[in-house]
Amino acid sequence: MRSRDQKMRDVQKSHDTRKIAINKVGVKDISYPIVVMDKYRSLQHTVARVNMFVDLPHHFKGTHMSRFIEILNRYREKIALDNMEIILKGMKEKLEADNAHLEIEFPYFIEKKAPVSGAESLMEYTCEFIASLSTEFDFILGIKIPVTSLCPCSKELSRYGAHNQRSIITLKVRYLEFVWIEDLVELIEECGSSPVYSLLKREDEKFVTEQAYENPRFVEDIVREATLKLSGMDNITWFSVEVENFESIHKHSAYAAIERDKRGALSAGTVDNHVQNPPTC
Repeated sequence: MRSRDQKMRDVQKSHDTRKIAINKVGVKDISYPIVVMDKYRSLQHTVARVNMFVDLPHHFKGTHMSRFIEILNRYREKIALDNMEIILKGMKEKLEADNAHLEIEFPYFIEKKAPVSGAESLMEYTCEFIASLSTEFDFILGIKIPVTSLCPCSKELSRYGAHNQRSIITLKVRYLEFVWIEDLVELIEECGSSPVYSLLKREDEKFVTEQAYENPRFVEDIVREATLKLSGMDNITWFSVEVENFESIHKHSAYAAIERDKRGALSAGTVDNHVQNPPTC
């Protein structure tokens, strides 16, 4: 039996002879409370699923998985956007890594009013913080936004109505200065045939179905409309937009995607400022 005073060997730090570095190693799917900036209520507390990774040099056998959790616990109730870079620095130092990566996915709730009755309800949006740190800090904000899409082809062909479906627009952006989730949601919802609501009265249902009928959209239309809006925003330096229609009369889904890097069009000074002063809450 090992004596309590006997030092235990650090197996993870022992030498590995295969000479193969690992790009990402760490822990996934940790359930953890975080705090998110809320445009109308200051802060919103929610529960996220967290992934934490670092790179592993070829000469180390493994990483210390418990240290990821230790770092997370160090920022208990302070897991927020303005702490992303600090947490990543802690991961690099604690795990002796050159690169650190953090993914935080969480439900975010926005109060929405029905378009005619004004009935209020909470609408859930799945959001994501994707942050990494090597020599520079990089941050991406992701949001999944449901909308209604009505098929232009079906409207043209049918004598009675047209088929429509719920669509998911997956938006990811890099930006220069802080941007509100609420503002991006409102911007992207305008790209579909009609927004989606969690509560509708009869007069609201009439309104949104007629709105969709008068505003038909293919997935191609939606992704192009989103690109036009995002391209006109100087604060957005890079974006990715994916649209998936869960077709109501087809077995398959319809899909379209566009990615644009606008940083090449910005001045070098603007880009340097973005790197030196990453977005904070």
